[in-house]
Amino acid sequence: MSQAQTMSAKNFDWLLPFCVLSLASIGVVMVASASIAYAADIHGDPWFFLKRHLIYLGVGACVALVVSQVPLYVWSRLSWPLLLFSCLLLMAVLVPGIGREVNGSRRWLALGSITVQPAEIAKFCLLVFFASFLTRRNRQLRHWSSFMVPVVILGIVALLLLLQPDFGSVVVISGTVLAMVFLAGARLPHTFVLVAAAACGLVLMALVSPYRLQRLMTFLDPWRDQFAGGYQLTQSLIAFGRGEWFGVGLGNSVQKLFYLPEAHTDFIFAILSEEWGMVGGLAVIALFAGLTVSLLRLVRGALAQQNFFAALLAFGIAVLLAGQAFVNMGVASGLLPTKGLTLPFVSSGGSSLVICCVLFALALRLQVELRSENGSKETGVAPISQLPIFNPLQMGDRTVKGEAA
Repeated sequence: MSQAQTMSAKNFDWLLPFCVLSLASIGVVMVASASIAYAADIHGDPWFFLKRHLIYLGVGACVALVVSQVPLYVWSRLSWPLLLFSCLLLMAVLVPGIGREVNGSRRWLALGSITVQPAEIAKFCLLVFFASFLTRRNRQLRHWSSFMVPVVILGIVALLLLLQPDFGSVVVISGTVLAMVFLAGARLPHTFVLVAAAACGLVLMALVSPYRLQRLMTFLDPWRDQFAGGYQLTQSLIAFGRGEWFGVGLGNSVQKLFYLPEAHTDFIFAILSEEWGMVGGLAVIALFAGLTVSLLRLVRGALAQQNFFAALLAFGIAVLLAGQAFVNMGVASGLLPTKGLTLPFVSSGGSSLVICCVLFALALRLQVELRSENGSKETGVAPISQLPIFNPLQMGDRTVKGEAA
């Protein structure tokens, strides 16, 4: 009997699928609305981006179905191959002739008519790798020598991303990994030093890069240069202003009519707020909050079962999705400097949408395994905490029993 059949509906947390399916549905509607004029002008088909979005959503659903069938212990055993695979992709995108350059950034691999963004794949691979690595090295994180191992790995990945350049992905991935390291048992002073060093590094990169410094100055006062560097942000703010409380109505946005660039991708939240108003924007924020709460419930349940790998994985997914949503909506509303990040499950995007579906499937698999009675007796899959590769944890002092080398 399958896990889905043995687990009663009352033990299943429906908040997670409800939030994800709601966000995905909103995404379909808003991609159609935000891209219709641009698609008609550029491609001669007003539904071009909607069709592409639905195709990627279908691909993401198929990949998610496969991922949901893989036990968590398998992902842990594949952690090192996944890390190497992600690094190879990040290096391949930098090779001329292999990586595709758009607007001065080399972030895509061209596979015929399909483009793949390695940074999105790296997010999934790094989540799995660090969840597994930190589970096995929990106790050693209290020492500087072991604490620096994940820092060095993260630094190499960040360097590869900065060479593209993809500053937004660096911020989101670094924040997620640092949060996981802290949860894994790193000392608070070590974490503070690392966060301070990362912050100084980000500030230094902004100061030494003319275009990043220009973005920062524009962010501080976008109206001073509203027809050049501040154009995108000012048009986004106009969209928010036009939306007022209840919006101008679905499909009635003016800013999507070639005023606001990237209306169906990076700035889709601005168009949503224009058409749905403040009430609609708050509803989307509430869905992301509900998604985060449901994932944090999984963290709590995993810690209660002393399943640290599952706890770190759920925590990483929560921080990654919530962080990326916060950055995207913060950029659109003028709260943060401009970054090229999509809104999870909502924005038009190939690799990003597929990876979001994969993370959702991984969270569902995690939920099923945690809520199955006595681990997974009914399915013949041993509880994760009893498998040789994992070690039961004592969360009181954050040490690992019988720690493997």
